[in-house]
Amino acid sequence: MSFTPQNRLRKKLKKGLKVFLILYVMIGTSLYFLQEKLLFLPTVLEQDYQYQFAYPFEEVFLKPSENVSINAIHFKSENPKGVILYFHGNAGDLSRWGTIAEFFVAKHYDMFIMDYRTYGKSKGKLSEQAFYDDAQYCYDYLLKQYAEAEITLYGRSLGTGIATFLASKNQPKQLVLETPYYSILDVARHRFPIFPVSSLLKYKFLSNEFIGNVKCPITMFHGTSDGVVPYASAEKLNAVAPVSQTTFITIEGGSHNDLVEFDAYRTAIDKVLE
Repeated sequence: MSFTPQNRLRKKLKKGLKVFLILYVMIGTSLYFLQEKLLFLPTVLEQDYQYQFAYPFEEVFLKPSENVSINAIHFKSENPKGVILYFHGNAGDLSRWGTIAEFFVAKHYDMFIMDYRTYGKSKGKLSEQAFYDDAQYCYDYLLKQYAEAEITLYGRSLGTGIATFLASKNQPKQLVLETPYYSILDVARHRFPIFPVSSLLKYKFLSNEFIGNVKCPITMFHGTSDGVVPYASAEKLNAVAPVSQTTFITIEGGSHNDLVEFDAYRTAIDKVLE
């Protein structure tokens, strides 16, 4: 057999295709089996860790079910305007997120912020349904102390899907979403366009399906330079949200973790929390 240029090219193409297929399968398999490590970046705290914050707080341990323990911080203000149930992003633990939450405590709100299972001191097996179940348990816990009309649901990044689900099942005062997504599935498709992520992904957080059942006012904040959750994903969510009760606020130049530094956010959040 003669090794013509055409034969050599054919052999190189076959070899290249084989390498591509091997890499494709390897990466796809990793996406499926390692998706929790890619999606969730918890840090773990010792059970005797002592929180330190600038405002009075109570540390709470909730038991939604057997083998599950949810650690939470409950900030309490004098004469609060209401309470904010806050669902944080996908990284860190309450030692960090509690400090971030103090921004709202300074506005004379009580704050209740939980760590998800495997985060901080919280324990239990992760699943998408577990996020929703634990969120509802926290909501029911607050209903023993506050009127439902006093509860503001606030979600940030990962937490926006949880907050939207919860708002679709209850009647809170309002829903506030910071850097929201259409769905985690939508974000994954943006990052891994050549993979069948709808089949691979166990965690989909379909905010686009939940938001149509939300009856309370909705406020969304998103920055145009967000490199984690594309601005376009938030625009898609806004497009399917109830028009008469939704306000979408664009933060020009805002990225994923710095919206609080912009006057546009600070002015708008003050109005939302009046």
